Amino acid sequence: MSWTRRTADLLVAAVMVMPVAACTTGGGGGETSCAAQYTYQGSTYRDVANVKFTVGKKLGVVTSPSCDDTGGSDEDKEPVGAGTNAYEMDGISPEVAIAVGDTPETTTFFAVYDGSELPPAVQKLVDGS
Repeated sequence: MSWTRRTADLLVAAVMVMPVAACTTGGGGGETSCAAQYTYQGSTYRDVANVKFTVGKKLGVVTSPSCDDTGGSDEDKEPVGAGTNAYEMDGISPEVAIAVGDTPETTTFFAVYDGSELPPAVQKLVDGS
């Protein structure tokens, strides 16, 4: 393999990685710029890791705002999570947290919070996990 071919391969690999990096961390603080979040009945829910929960009945459909960390036109953007299901969870109000996924078996825990302090009912679940 010639030096120019190797250089071209590395350049292609770098270009492929850049979009992934652009949507994962923000400037310097390590925060995500396109964090997983959904809107259901006027409230915005963000994902919470390491929570044990039991899925209840289906509530409806959630939407996810499109990621706009790369600039570009709003015309070609569709909601990222259009058509994704929301489920209630046993023992916690949907006003505080919901499970989101295509099926009850593939859900992830999402809670209403601003990223700094979890609601007490959610913190209790996190502490118990």
